Amino acid sequence: MRPISPVPAARNLKTIFHLSLVLVALFSFATLAYAQTKFDGQTKVGRVHLPCSMKYDSAAHTYTITGSGNNMWANEDDFYYVWRHASGDLHLSTDISWVGEGKQPHRKAGWVVRAGLNSDDPYVDAVAHGVGLICLQYRTTTGGTTSEVQSPVAAPARMILERTGDQFTLTLVKDDVKHIVGTITLRMPADVYAGLAVCSHDSTTQETAVFSDVKFTQTGEVKVDQQVLESTLETIDVSSGVRTIVRSAKEHFEAPNWSRDGNTLYFNSDGKIYTIPVGGGTPTLINTGSQTKCNNDHGLSPDGKLLAISDQSKDGSSRIYILPSGGGDPRLVTENAPSYWHGWSPDGKTLAYCAERDGNFDVYTISVNGGKEIRLTTAPGLDDGPDYSPDGKYIYFNSVRTGQMKIWRMKADGSEQTQITPDDGYNDWFAHPSPDGKWIVFVSYDKSVEGHPENKDVVLRLMPTSGGEPKIIATLFGGQGTINVPSWSPDGKRVAFVSYRLIAP
Repeated sequence: MRPISPVPAARNLKTIFHLSLVLVALFSFATLAYAQTKFDGQTKVGRVHLPCSMKYDSAAHTYTITGSGNNMWANEDDFYYVWRHASGDLHLSTDISWVGEGKQPHRKAGWVVRAGLNSDDPYVDAVAHGVGLICLQYRTTTGGTTSEVQSPVAAPARMILERTGDQFTLTLVKDDVKHIVGTITLRMPADVYAGLAVCSHDSTTQETAVFSDVKFTQTGEVKVDQQVLESTLETIDVSSGVRTIVRSAKEHFEAPNWSRDGNTLYFNSDGKIYTIPVGGGTPTLINTGSQTKCNNDHGLSPDGKLLAISDQSKDGSSRIYILPSGGGDPRLVTENAPSYWHGWSPDGKTLAYCAERDGNFDVYTISVNGGKEIRLTTAPGLDDGPDYSPDGKYIYFNSVRTGQMKIWRMKADGSEQTQITPDDGYNDWFAHPSPDGKWIVFVSYDKSVEGHPENKDVVLRLMPTSGGEPKIIATLFGGQGTINVPSWSPDGKRVAFVSYRLIAP
């Protein structure tokens, strides 16, 4: 047996020295990871008369803040604010818990980004209420009214508020799943106040919140011409309003459809069609033959065996083609151009589409085998986005014939054309009926926006087909490409769509 040679003393010292460096490095990393955020000030904003305080626990890495104030809402705010000067883009995250039962269920705690320290200044916040409600709140002008986007995901959840230029996005992480609450646009100075806030929602009492794992990151100001587009493919549960991310990337993709088995989403990117599992994963390219300049108007046949695409490879003008849903050689359907597919009749025999003929855009239908097209609308102005009801009796479409873009419905033969959505503050586009025919979902722009451009603040709205007021189910940055095509899940529980952000490269 060969004896074990003793390790020279010098080698022992060298080993100990290296281990010491490793331990120092690990300790330094841990210290950096839990470094205390240095705030510049603590201010009672508005009418706050009771004592307030902030305490940092270096062992637990928590901030315990006691605040008061009547409310953070309407035209002015009263709250306690622990802030620092910040410039450019921000990434703010924290976990929040309350101390005690509390007197008011709507006490608030969270991140606040403000243009100033006056009670009526413009601001954006991400706050958790005492009852568990989480909201993205904002005031766009000095003394203006506060608006909000309520989250269907309740506290406790990690709250992430991001500023990218003029966009503010609230994302929650609950049970290791990320959910986007909403994105809004608000023009504020590059230099702002940003920090943590507590409001008791009752000027006669105090409330205490604990902020843990606080991360305050300034990523600097990115010029508009240097921003890149981030696309996020999402699904939303129309009953609960919960949004779930399927894919997010710094590239442009749009217009999702749902496969008939409910497991796969089809979407467009860079003139090509891809599929991706609903649960996320790597996109798979669909072979569309020589048609490689597909636009964002495509969809599956009722039996899921065929895919209709709108492609402009031939001469730069869009035509409709059909190919196997798994890929293959496309077959031309519409000889005339431009033609943009939007709907498939439930019996699989007819396509509905928008086409420009003699300088006017109208709704047409055609057999899946091609042949003569049938014009269904003749009103001046744009008629677009036709989609069949699941029983095949009606076609929903959007029309600007009254001077405002609204959702209309007609019988499948073009008769009885009737406006469906109300004359309100929105322009409505691309209505899609649910599989049971009880609902339509559509995208709405502010009334001042002309056309359906990309990169605008929009909302998804849900409305009963039997009539009633539309309900906002999602607030996002998007528009063109968000929900151009039918995107209900086969069970009618979810809708797929794409949201966007302009962010740093």
